[in-house]
Amino acid sequence: MLVIVPTFNERASIEEVARLVLAADPAIDLLVVDDSSPDGTAEIVRELASSYGRRVHLIERPSKQGLGTAYVDGFRWALRRGFGAIVAMDGDLSHDPRVVPLLVESLRYADLVIGSRYVPGGEVRNWGLLRRTLSLAGNLYARTALGFGVKDSTSGFRAYRSAWLEAEFPESTSQGYAFQIEMTRRIHRAGGRILEIPIAFTERRTGGSKLSRGIVVEAIWWVSWWALRDRLGRRSSAGPAPPPSLP
Repeated sequence: MLVIVPTFNERASIEEVARLVLAADPAIDLLVVDDSSPDGTAEIVRELASSYGRRVHLIERPSKQGLGTAYVDGFRWALRRGFGAIVAMDGDLSHDPRVVPLLVESLRYADLVIGSRYVPGGEVRNWGLLRRTLSLAGNLYARTALGFGVKDSTSGFRAYRSAWLEAEFPESTSQGYAFQIEMTRRIHRAGGRILEIPIAFTERRTGGSKLSRGIVVEAIWWVSWWALRDRLGRRSSAGPAPPPSLP
């Protein structure tokens, strides 16, 4: 199994994340996809690779290219090397690495397993009311607009069956929360099984949140566009419909 962690300026936490991930199960490999972090995150990962040998891997990208493309690059790397289960998680300790084996074990029953904050037993720690409300509202909008029953489609802590990724490899252009929603939508529309298991999400202890107004606006735009496209697609199956145009 492979854990993919995209990073940008996570020097303060990446060593602890790596240590906990690798301690969770001796069968786990770790791949860090770093976007040329100016704080030297990649340097720390190279030092970890020298300590842990073949279990730690690094992709260094020449510039900050975004979360979605980081995962796509990581998926491509993992599929070329035959990993059967692929886990995505953040590099800031907001996700508990000790939960990784449970996510992977749950792939026995699903094609996508989401570590969910919003199913019974899940929780969010150290968020203010505004941030919590924004997250809940975003998930409600995605769930309603796109027609799936997933409570936490924006969660970045999840496990994929690599066979599904191989069958419909994602060439995503969306980023941030939108990428997580897009992957959930793709699996749902392809008839894949999606399972949510409860997790405790803890706000990052170091550094600043990468959530921005632009990321929120992008997610709203993409969800609206996908919902429109899905509806036009259903209508076209009964008759012709004019193609939508991007703004």
